[in-house]
Amino acid sequence: MNLYEQRSSNIRRTWALVLGFLVVVIAVGYVISWYYGNSFILYIAVFIALATNFYAYWQSDKLVLSMNHARLASREEFFDLYTVTENLAITAGLSKPKLYIIDDPAPNAFATGRDENHAVVCATTGLLAMLSRPELEGVIAHELSHIKNRDILLMTVAVVLAGFVAIVADIFLRTSLHGGSRSDSDGKANTLFIILAVVGIILAPIAAKLIQFAVSRRREFLADASGALLTRYPEGLASAL
Repeated sequence: MNLYEQRSSNIRRTWALVLGFLVVVIAVGYVISWYYGNSFILYIAVFIALATNFYAYWQSDKLVLSMNHARLASREEFFDLYTVTENLAITAGLSKPKLYIIDDPAPNAFATGRDENHAVVCATTGLLAMLSRPELEGVIAHELSHIKNRDILLMTVAVVLAGFVAIVADIFLRTSLHGGSRSDSDGKANTLFIILAVVGIILAPIAAKLIQFAVSRRREFLADASGALLTRYPEGLASAL
């Protein structure tokens, strides 16, 4: 699979993930509304599914940055990061992504965002402190390749949707366990909620990991290859790794 085929594949997988999430949430809402004989529950499920997908697409990058306590990088403080990213973005034919910093001594970098025009590259202070400029070019080229190949959209949406399912399932589980029942029908409802919640809590992180494993090896290889093409110096990334 070449770079263009990988990009198209990532877009198809993202839409499949979004549609699959819609189907699952609406199906669960249908079962619950049928059980209670209340169609309003189904409408709520449809709204939740649509709202979550909207949030995952438009706001997932902000959520990821917030979870990692990232801050916007200033050009004055991180001049090399800015110049390296600007030069490589021009070479790759991309708009320069926003640059964020995580105050962490551990070396790490990642890209996030919904598309090429709304992308973010984030690096830790530990990474910037330990890399030479050629090594930094290799790492940034790798992350820009993820942006160009649309890897970031698929993985970010997968993590956000899986996290949402786990949170909702946890709420259902706690509500069912601590909300006593007065009748057999209430008891059956609680049992149903508990089963659905436990299944959701178990399957959500597994689903996210399966998606990650399904694309990670190939996407990392292609990002390495396309990153080497950007810098014309594969030794830089190899040294950084």
